[in-house]
Amino acid sequence: MFFDYKRQYNLDIKVVRIFNTYGPRMSPNDGRVVSNLIVQALKNAEISIYGDGRQTRSFCYVDDTVEALIKIMELPKSLCGPINVGNPVEMSVLQLAQAVVSLCRSNSLLSFRPLPSDDPRQRRPNIDLIKSLAHWQPHTALEDGLQKTIAYFRQENLI
Repeated sequence: MFFDYKRQYNLDIKVVRIFNTYGPRMSPNDGRVVSNLIVQALKNAEISIYGDGRQTRSFCYVDDTVEALIKIMELPKSLCGPINVGNPVEMSVLQLAQAVVSLCRSNSLLSFRPLPSDDPRQRRPNIDLIKSLAHWQPHTALEDGLQKTIAYFRQENLI
């Protein structure tokens, strides 16, 4: 739709595909894997793992995503996208769950559940375009971002 408006009305647009952003101010009930795992771990509840947990995801800290969006807005008008924004470093959902449990110092046990049929086995953005055009790549380590996110959930009593 945006490209149609650009063609029809000569509007300036930027189209960005954002992949798995996480960080403070996430809603504890948004249904995303990071917030779900943090809430479960902080409650010492069972940690829900769908399938065997080997499906991979990549996670980009919110500050890195915002930095990328600003850099994209500063690109010339002719470069409208789509441009992927995310972290190309993959990890399994099981590895993420184990990291969250450890960082929360939780007693939670893992609970394996059926994998939904539409659950992708891999999600990893190709960020070559933004790296070349805007000289951007994420720099926040997952552990650092998770620690900040967990601290926010604790501070705001979101569990």
